[in-house]
Amino acid sequence: MSPIKCSHAVAEALAEHRPVVALESTIVTHGMPWPQNLEVARRVEATVRDNGAVPATIAVIEGTLYVGLEDVQLEALAQSKKVAKLSRADMAVCMARGGTGATTVAATMIAAQLAGIEVFATGGIGGVHRGAETTFDISADLQELAETRVTVVAAGAKAILDLPKTLERLETLGVPVMAYGQDQLPAFWSREAGLRAPLRADSPAEIAAAHRMRARLGLPGGQLIANPIPAEAEIPRETLAPIIAEATRDAETHGIAGKDLTPYLLQRIYELSGGRSLEANIALVLNNARLAAGIAQELSALAA
Repeated sequence: MSPIKCSHAVAEALAEHRPVVALESTIVTHGMPWPQNLEVARRVEATVRDNGAVPATIAVIEGTLYVGLEDVQLEALAQSKKVAKLSRADMAVCMARGGTGATTVAATMIAAQLAGIEVFATGGIGGVHRGAETTFDISADLQELAETRVTVVAAGAKAILDLPKTLERLETLGVPVMAYGQDQLPAFWSREAGLRAPLRADSPAEIAAAHRMRARLGLPGGQLIANPIPAEAEIPRETLAPIIAEATRDAETHGIAGKDLTPYLLQRIYELSGGRSLEANIALVLNNARLAAGIAQELSALAA
């Protein structure tokens, strides 16, 4: 039996070459509290639909890799307490054991490619953590972008990371990094990271054409589309910097590291920002879903 199962809506859309957008599930299980996590997940799916594509939220449930969740599955996942956080290294083990897990960027990309989905919308990718020169803490998301042919729409890398080193690592791996509609690289909650983006894209059609050209050239890997958060929702870099520094010091004090580090930092920043970081997070995810749907439509048109 196949370990992957597409929902009826996703399978039908793929068979008819209609646009589909992959969505991760860690934002549901590890990113927000109940019931806000379910409300936001439904809003993201609705945004994809409203912009002409079919949403495919991805998760492992009792050993099966689901590409597209029914609403009852999404609600159950949002209420689950013991859900693994899956990346490339542990997804197969979780499935083999009949476990349940939420997919990170890397795992979602793998599932999307297996299903034949070319576009994925997320919040922010993982990257090189601060202090990685001694800890070697680098997200598997970067290597996945170099290997798996899926275009990823994100608001850049998470601002808690070492952004210059993350950009350098992506360049070394040969991953195209395109800022959408601006020359500056965005930094998740902020529109600018203080870094010039290597590439710029100004339309979904341009992004779709580049995706197809990489395939024609036989180049592995995907593209990172760094889509800046809407101006009205951003938190300026100068406001965030001391908050991130304090959260990072707290993590070091409590010995938080590995997979626990990012969720801890995001929660601590939420507390220190008085909830502003979560509001910004929701705005940028919805913004990314809109752009991803547009790219999926363009890719579908190119395949016609």
